Amino acid sequence: MIIHEGYENLNLAAPVVALGIFDGVHRGHRTLLDILVSRARETNGESIVITFSPHPRLVLEQDHIKLSFLTTMEEKKVLLENANVDHLIILEFSKQFSKIHACDFVDDILVKNIGTRHLIIGYNHHFGRSGEGDFKTIMQCAKSLDFVVEQVQGFHTEEGAISSSLIRDALLNGRLDVANNMLGYFYSVYGTVVRGKQIGRSIGFPTANIKPADQYKLIPGDGVYAVEALLDGKRFRGMLSIGSNPTVNTDTSARSIEVHILNFDDNIYGKEISVIFRKRLRDEKKFDNTNQLANQMEIDKADTIRLLS
Repeated sequence: MIIHEGYENLNLAAPVVALGIFDGVHRGHRTLLDILVSRARETNGESIVITFSPHPRLVLEQDHIKLSFLTTMEEKKVLLENANVDHLIILEFSKQFSKIHACDFVDDILVKNIGTRHLIIGYNHHFGRSGEGDFKTIMQCAKSLDFVVEQVQGFHTEEGAISSSLIRDALLNGRLDVANNMLGYFYSVYGTVVRGKQIGRSIGFPTANIKPADQYKLIPGDGVYAVEALLDGKRFRGMLSIGSNPTVNTDTSARSIEVHILNFDDNIYGKEISVIFRKRLRDEKKFDNTNQLANQMEIDKADTIRLLS
């Protein structure tokens, strides 16, 4: 996949284009991407995904405290490449850019600069100033611009039509299996190992505290999870806790991400690590003492080994 920052000096063959944020690049997105790639092959063209950076909500909304996203741009690039997309065009999103009318965006950028011959959009996609651009608007624009517009219906599970917001909600509410099913892969978080209070080591379960690499990366809801940890190119089993550690902390407002890697006790401070969320084991719980906590962690360890064996 070739990545372009902006749309200057492009030389694309019969571009078949999909436009969107693609947060999570979930199963619904991949249904659309499969059609995109298929249409490009049918017409001897190239498949193009257009997305935006930074995320439009970071530009248009003043309060960022509650904003979180399923994928960073780097993660999105990998997932789109795995979907066999030929080109990714990343457009810089700004307040000025947000004021472009939908038909002007179609005319000036999609057609004149990118050369779009076939546009594929999702069932609920909106773009342009105040979200005025939808399938009906694009069809009106296309009449005078001579290109094909195709709308793809949503991909449904028992939860309904898959969407990034549904997946975010599932992760935040501890419904990991639901989220992973809608994603079509196991959710993961990437970051750096930082020094913690080393309380886990004192009860026989040393943990690595993780600082996420992206401040807007969504962290799943509080609880204990069976995970796989990727470290120095190797894969390990582990159990991960998200929350305030109420058994040992009086400040329950501070939230941490700590992973105990099974059969591992190396010094890894400062190293990069990815954790892949496989199963949710239980809710976070306050125990009367650290002995009770250690006993529960032995149970968590056994469950992790059983689930990830």
